[in-house]
Amino acid sequence: MTRATGPLAGVRIVEFAGIGPGPFACMLMSDMGADVIAIQRPGHGRNHPGNFVNRGRRTIELDLKKPEDVATAKALVAKADILVEGFRPGVMEKLGLGPDEALKSNAKLVYARMTGWGQEGPLAMAAGHDINYVAVTGALDSFRARKGGLVSPLNLVGDYGGGALYLVMGALAALISARASGKGQVVDVAMCDGVASLITMFHALKAMGVWTGAPGENLLDGGAPFYGPFECKDGRFFTIGAIEPQFYAELLQRAGIDDPEFKDQNDKAKWPSQREKMEAIFKTKTRDEWSKLLEGTDACAMAVYSMEEAKAHPHLVARKTFVEHDGAAQPAPAPRFSRTPSQIQSAPMEGRIEPAAAVAAWS
Repeated sequence: MTRATGPLAGVRIVEFAGIGPGPFACMLMSDMGADVIAIQRPGHGRNHPGNFVNRGRRTIELDLKKPEDVATAKALVAKADILVEGFRPGVMEKLGLGPDEALKSNAKLVYARMTGWGQEGPLAMAAGHDINYVAVTGALDSFRARKGGLVSPLNLVGDYGGGALYLVMGALAALISARASGKGQVVDVAMCDGVASLITMFHALKAMGVWTGAPGENLLDGGAPFYGPFECKDGRFFTIGAIEPQFYAELLQRAGIDDPEFKDQNDKAKWPSQREKMEAIFKTKTRDEWSKLLEGTDACAMAVYSMEEAKAHPHLVARKTFVEHDGAAQPAPAPRFSRTPSQIQSAPMEGRIEPAAAVAAWS
């Protein structure tokens, strides 16, 4: 482990390891300097070196069905600032590690609970995954292909957007409160709540009468001919996002589009025919030809790159958006801090230690 330099240096986190948003949230906080000890089940303590989400923390193996291992977990929780767990409601209580008991031994503890459905409600005990939480909130209904079929947004919206990022925000807000008041609290992070929060703007647009069409007929969901991805001559894709009139004018000028129909940018009645024409225009050049013509201009334009291509893009190279750590290229810590820079503290395989050593380190 390197010496932590980020803004969370000195913050101690106990992670009851799981999958998805909990580990990603702990990765983010580790990158920002937190000292994270992940409790894994026996036999799961050694991480694959390519599992970058598990970077930057020490790992111990505990069988939480054994009293002595529960005692070790309790000893760590008593010294922690934040606890992160992602079990179904009631599991931690059955293990003797629920929030009531934890807060008795550590009054300032932030007890961050990650679930899909929340700690209560009709679905609280049901299994689920990202796509289910995105579906129930109304968000998935707007991710549609041009012909109307639904498109899965990977697990970025539920697990990582509505889950991990809200857990980090909630945990750190509660930590500020705990340090000011001396009192910790439970942070109930439900991915369905987070996703619903993420689409606040679209509820606002509906309330203002701006978002009036069916999915695929509006400004940002594929309806507008000046916002979205377009297939190119070589079968690859290029994106434009020329919403503002000055950017739209630059797009038309640089792309050589002089069709009078395109002058009426915000006439929604013309969008379907404009969209068809725009699709035909983009098929006249390859992706890279469009890149040379439009990238880096105020036309708000960018080619669609694969994950491997992205690592070599000049802008991302200049920003050091991807870094080499232990011979593996991976996304760099984000966001960036001017005085207390974040960093990757260790590779996933580096942090396995014995439970007694973990407790001793925090004594």
